[in-house]
Amino acid sequence: MDQILPKYQLNLTTWIYLSSLLTIAIYFKFARFWSMRNLDLVGLVLLAPGLLLIDQNGELRLWGFVWLFVMGLFFLLRLLIDPRMVRRPLLEPNLSTGGLTFLGCCLLVFLMVNVATRDVLPEDLEGARRLDEMLSRTETAAGDAGLSRRGPGYIWLHLLPRISMGRLVKPDQPQPDDMDRLIVYIATARAMAALSHLAVVIGIVVIGLRHFDNVRTGIAVAVLYLLLPYTAQMTGRVDHVLPAALLVWAVQCYRRPLLSGMLLGLATGTIYYPVFLLPLWASFYWERGRWRFLTGFFTTLVLLLGSLVFTSSSLASFLAQAKQMLGWTSLSLEGVNGFWQFEESAYPYRLVVMALFVVMSLGFALWPAQKNLGTLLSCSAALMLGVQFWHAQGGGIYMAWYLPLLLLTAFRPNLEDRVAVNLLSEGWRLRRPGQVPSMAA
Repeated sequence: MDQILPKYQLNLTTWIYLSSLLTIAIYFKFARFWSMRNLDLVGLVLLAPGLLLIDQNGELRLWGFVWLFVMGLFFLLRLLIDPRMVRRPLLEPNLSTGGLTFLGCCLLVFLMVNVATRDVLPEDLEGARRLDEMLSRTETAAGDAGLSRRGPGYIWLHLLPRISMGRLVKPDQPQPDDMDRLIVYIATARAMAALSHLAVVIGIVVIGLRHFDNVRTGIAVAVLYLLLPYTAQMTGRVDHVLPAALLVWAVQCYRRPLLSGMLLGLATGTIYYPVFLLPLWASFYWERGRWRFLTGFFTTLVLLLGSLVFTSSSLASFLAQAKQMLGWTSLSLEGVNGFWQFEESAYPYRLVVMALFVVMSLGFALWPAQKNLGTLLSCSAALMLGVQFWHAQGGGIYMAWYLPLLLLTAFRPNLEDRVAVNLLSEGWRLRRPGQVPSMAA
């Protein structure tokens, strides 16, 4: 940023103060002080101190994770009661649509510049590096930590940016050296982060326009996403924002069960954890669209599993990588960081949390009995938030996995009429506008 704006400095603490004040000024409903919207905004602002503490060292870092866990529990309870909140008055922001759009564009420009100038972490290069290994059929070791955290879906999504960046770095050189490869990896990681943030923002606006019937609400949610200190702090972390983009667009495409299933399957093959959304989403489509959704989900997952053949020299090697991709190693203590790294004696409690989470995931197949787009949003956000309580690699800080869905839940109108049986055709075609639904299930 200093190359574009000389002597420009904006650390995390300063941005927390500025973004919190802007959030209150733009979204807080001073005329309805005790509204749920205001409570949501206070909760979002209170996420920032946890991030600030995690940015420190020693015991302060532990208290940062504890802080995020407490706030995560608050939002989890809020999301679980959301289906019962049927009275949802339209509470528009305190800024006009034009002002919101201008602010959002400015924030997006600063975010993209931040992506381009901030240092790239080694784990952000994992996708481009592993893609090179796949394309050159180089086998990955059975204990590869990257694959245990990110499946082949994460890797293949880097294909187009990797090709584009590769052509920019000595395009006439058939075999680039290690330095050239590193430059390509860094450029690919930055391109993926920028594209993923852009996909999240566009997806939120389109959901507001098409499914909330209010483009101003979509713009307001997108601007709030860009304002959050978390977005600024983790702006270049591909493994944070890429799954978020897939989940947002799975919601946006919910009227096309096959496409939603494919996107959810791709998200599962990217970070594994969206697999716990399957009971909820299958139940949503159960009366109509379930076979299309399940076909898209499992076909995508099988194709991603098949891609592991590129780095497997034997059946044993393939099975080892498949276990890693499907979360078989999630119970392991190897590579644990974040909250659970501070006290090994707390490991049994993590197993209890995991068991409760699985019960919640399966329970969403039955509750709520009548699911609509609103419950799909809130329950999906609750599940991806629940992952943070037992996620072994920095659990609590991967907030992008649930924040866009949480923000959409907080701003959504009443969506009780957006049920699959009313919006989907019986066959594989999308229902045309004005088409009368059949009474057959």
